[in-house]
Amino acid sequence: MEKQTDEKPGAYARRRAHFAILFFALLAVGLFVWNPDDLYLWIKALHVIAVISWMAGLFYMPRLFIYHTDAEPGSMQSETFKVMERRLLKVIMNPAMMLTWIFGLYLAWSVYGFHGGWLHAKIGLVVLLTAVHVFFSRAARAFERDENRRPARYWRFMNEAPTLLMIAIVILVVVKPF
Repeated sequence: MEKQTDEKPGAYARRRAHFAILFFALLAVGLFVWNPDDLYLWIKALHVIAVISWMAGLFYMPRLFIYHTDAEPGSMQSETFKVMERRLLKVIMNPAMMLTWIFGLYLAWSVYGFHGGWLHAKIGLVVLLTAVHVFFSRAARAFERDENRRPARYWRFMNEAPTLLMIAIVILVVVKPF
């Protein structure tokens, strides 16, 4: 019986991810060529889809770390977590983060001209969210090498960082307090 940690399902998942990224890219290019009157709404929709995908990964990765911490290094369970973390990072989180930035910067430039205190604060918080992403990426590489030095409690605490940043970002976007 084929397991999801085998190479064949991994290659299939990679192909699907590449197809999804290609679809997003072609859709974005097609929208710019077509230039509909509601281009802003299309780009905003793509931005929201990318943000949701990125946030899902940022919420899930530390949960994987919590369970991975309890797995014996070299065990089948540990190796499975390594595959899950690697695929989550490379197939979902990295592409979603890049698309979030691309569509978000386009919106900030085309709609707001990079003006507004709320927008500057939001971009600053997205930079912090990106730093959390990079931190999780480095942690995944440390787990890959069986070099995690942090307890599960630490990862439970780190699980809250993306949530707090997301709450602040959503408030800034919706309320635009300054």
